[in-house]
Amino acid sequence: MLILGIDPGTAITGYGLIKADGNRLTPVEYGALRTRAGDDTATRLSNLHGDLCSLLKETHPDVVAVEQLFFNTNVTTALAVGQARGVILLAAAQAGIDIVEYTPLQVKQTVTGNGRATKQQVGFMVKALLGLKAIPRPDDVSDALAIAICHAHMGSTLGKLAQAVKGR
Repeated sequence: MLILGIDPGTAITGYGLIKADGNRLTPVEYGALRTRAGDDTATRLSNLHGDLCSLLKETHPDVVAVEQLFFNTNVTTALAVGQARGVILLAAAQAGIDIVEYTPLQVKQTVTGNGRATKQQVGFMVKALLGLKAIPRPDDVSDALAIAICHAHMGSTLGKLAQAVKGR
């Protein structure tokens, strides 16, 4: 299964495509989609949509895993990230790709075993779990890979539970 993890942002949107084959996770492609700081919001969102649509066409993921919005202090940042999330969800829906969402707590807990892990701890575990030589940068990329890893683990567990319930 090809899982595309996405860490939404207006300036930088991290993405990480991994292949999950049983318990084996293999990095396929990862990077960041960037928008120009001088552009107005509508232009930035339009560019993000176009870049993401191109990425989806090139990579053909089976599922897109996105971090759920969670901010408790900066409303302006939350609104901007919410707008980027909307564009991401739209692009995936238009491409007919399944979408799953995970909270930051779920991602950190799944990847590090600690729901309050730091960005550095998440990056270290992403590097270790995927056999990378270095922690992917910027943090948005490492976070996107962590989201994909989270789905690889959570998705397979949920799938097994669904099969067990069906078998009753």
